[in-house]
Amino acid sequence: MDHPTNLMMINGVMLFEGPLDFDRLRAVVERRVLPIPRFRERVVLEGKGNPHWVACEKFDLDDHVARVRLPDPGDEKSLRDLVSRKMSEPLDFARPLWQFLVVENFGSGSALIGRFHHCMGDGLGLMMVLLAMTEFEADTADTVDPKGDPRRNPFLALFDRGESSLDAARQRIEEVMPEGLNLMLKPFETLRSLSVWQRAAGSAAALARLTFRTADSKTMLNATLGVDKRAAWSDAIDLEAVREVSLGLGGTINDILLTAMAGGLRRYLVGRSGQSGCRDFRATVPVSLRPLEDLNALGNEFGLVYLSLPLEIENPVERLAELRRRMQRLKRSAESVVSLKIIGLMGRLPRAAQTALVGMFASKATAVMTNVPGPNRLLYLAGSPIRDLIFWVPRSARLSLGVSIFSYAGRVRMGVATDAGLVPDPEEMILGFHDEFAAMQELSRNRLARA
Repeated sequence: MDHPTNLMMINGVMLFEGPLDFDRLRAVVERRVLPIPRFRERVVLEGKGNPHWVACEKFDLDDHVARVRLPDPGDEKSLRDLVSRKMSEPLDFARPLWQFLVVENFGSGSALIGRFHHCMGDGLGLMMVLLAMTEFEADTADTVDPKGDPRRNPFLALFDRGESSLDAARQRIEEVMPEGLNLMLKPFETLRSLSVWQRAAGSAAALARLTFRTADSKTMLNATLGVDKRAAWSDAIDLEAVREVSLGLGGTINDILLTAMAGGLRRYLVGRSGQSGCRDFRATVPVSLRPLEDLNALGNEFGLVYLSLPLEIENPVERLAELRRRMQRLKRSAESVVSLKIIGLMGRLPRAAQTALVGMFASKATAVMTNVPGPNRLLYLAGSPIRDLIFWVPRSARLSLGVSIFSYAGRVRMGVATDAGLVPDPEEMILGFHDEFAAMQELSRNRLARA
């Protein structure tokens, strides 16, 4: 799915209050990440057959863990500019496809940029790697052996594929990431509730929809792409504030955030076009299909559904109701399962056919939107507390917009990535999101007060 104008790279940033100890971080990566085979393998693209993994004979950790210094004044804009540049830079396929950059001169604190090619793993798979790297206490980050005490960090032994390590990791996920566990279980609970005939009929209908769905609406967001990208992120929002809006207006936390983001996109498009309204467009939404027994595997196990964002609706309450209706319809469909099968089959086709199919399916949407529930408590990396986490979802083919929701330690942030030639100022979309969320908060409070 890689293309020069859209690299299939997962980019993330961790924010720290103080300086991150580079040597301790390097030791953590060496002891906890390198034992995972995938992190010492590279992809071979040339020759006969499909791309495949081989061990990297000349592996050098210095190629993957490095320092970078922000130019003065070392503010948030400087960090946004750096992240934006890195989004446009491909990783070297002669090496394993990942990198950590310790960002210095970021105010009084520091940041860590993580870059992973999507072929290494999906969001939940890489989340297991993050949990193996981190601790719940400040003084254990570089003192535990890679095999580790599973009572302290059960994720350390997870990638050894032992059944006992899987059980321990599942128990810890129930404790610190229950929303993530729920995300893994829901698709399978829905499938198990259907009969064989219902599954077959649903799959046939979903295949027809995926195949014959028309190209997406024409907007300023689906014009020709360039190489340069722009990254932005929201302020951290208290999850309790989102739950309060959900209580007053209905819907899940995800529904509330997507509705506010759709409102922010509407404000942006209306403001740039000078018109009174804008057309709906579709977003592809990844759906995790990773069974619990594959918790200790990397690679990708997700399907896709197409969500038409109700941008034509200005009223946020009406927009929320319509978005919920459309989401419920998608949740009852088999599109995610069928799309996973299609993606798997595409990987076995000749490269020209792959490119054509990726382009065809990408033409049916304008954006990618994803929600990854993270740990509900503070994590420590290399002895330093992680203040905040933000990430940006990759976009394939002609998809110009990526919206990522990530919750961590009781707060949530939105990450927005755009094509610089089409949207040079994604921070304006973020401002619109905050305005929409504030309006929904006010409506929710009024409803609760009347109730």
